[in-house]
Amino acid sequence: MAGGRSTINTVLKSGATASALTKLCRIKSYPQLGGEPEQIETTDMEDKMQTFVEGVQSSDAMQFTINYEKDSYDAIKERIETDKFFQLEFGTNGIDGIFSWQGKISVFVNEGEVNGVREATITITRSTEVFDEAASEAFGSGS
Repeated sequence: MAGGRSTINTVLKSGATASALTKLCRIKSYPQLGGEPEQIETTDMEDKMQTFVEGVQSSDAMQFTINYEKDSYDAIKERIETDKFFQLEFGTNGIDGIFSWQGKISVFVNEGEVNGVREATITITRSTEVFDEAASEAFGSGS
């Protein structure tokens, strides 16, 4: 399938288990879903070039932007401070990709401006790596 895909119908789901995910909110912007591992230098005095091995993948907090809607905001507030399962779906019913992970969520309302859109920022501190669609079935089977 050639060509790019739109970010229309990008949805964040959440639940107490991977099999009990429900739609939390629609997403306006999302963070990078993964990252490269740290590089650990292994060069010694006999090497002519610097050498490295893969280290741990960094796990920065994930920030999502949403349109502020009271119902979505309240639903997110109910989930803070507890470890939850999350899933980001691209396209209707995840047709363009599904990414899953666990973590803790927080939310705050962004600043406003004249004739601006009310927005909020969701932050998720991950406790697992992000699994792509193929791995999400294995991710859900542990619950």
